[in-house]
Amino acid sequence: MKILLIGASGTIGQAVAKALSNEHQVIAANYSGGDVNVDLGNKTSIQAMLDNVGKVDAIVSTAGLANFAPLAELSDADYELALANKLMGQVNLLRLGQNYLNDNGSVTFTSGILSREPMQGSAVIAMANGALESYVKAAALELDNVRINTVSPIFVKETMAMMGMDTEGGLSADDTAKAYVAAVTGSMTGETLDAPEYV
Repeated sequence: MKILLIGASGTIGQAVAKALSNEHQVIAANYSGGDVNVDLGNKTSIQAMLDNVGKVDAIVSTAGLANFAPLAELSDADYELALANKLMGQVNLLRLGQNYLNDNGSVTFTSGILSREPMQGSAVIAMANGALESYVKAAALELDNVRINTVSPIFVKETMAMMGMDTEGGLSADDTAKAYVAAVTGSMTGETLDAPEYV
């Protein structure tokens, strides 16, 4: 399969690229570097990326920006970033990308555990994640010849270690990548794949 991977330079993205590239052609899309560049928060940039890459069998997003901050300190800009990038950036990958998918192609988003297990400071991230999961469930009802799913990672051990956190409750990027492989190569649609279930 020819797979377009957005966020390929990130911690999860690198692991997904490695897991998929054994058997598939992976085109790496990043804000800078990679095979093609894209600003996920810019619809015109997404369109240009798709025009550049052409037809693919799958689109996978491991990208999406949103800020941690206490509820009382969240600014308009914090909400706008989560909505424009983490949420609509990925939604636009389907809206525009479905025209570039081969028959029975798939789109895979990234949400996250904070939609169902929030923590203090996670309000805008939880909002975007929950919206993505609901969107996928509803959009799948109306899509023909396109599968759409979202992967919900828990905290990644490598990121936790970098932040000086205890990594015991996390999941490695390589193990997290297994859920993305399942989404791309499986037959499910309209699903949220909880990463720990695919280890």
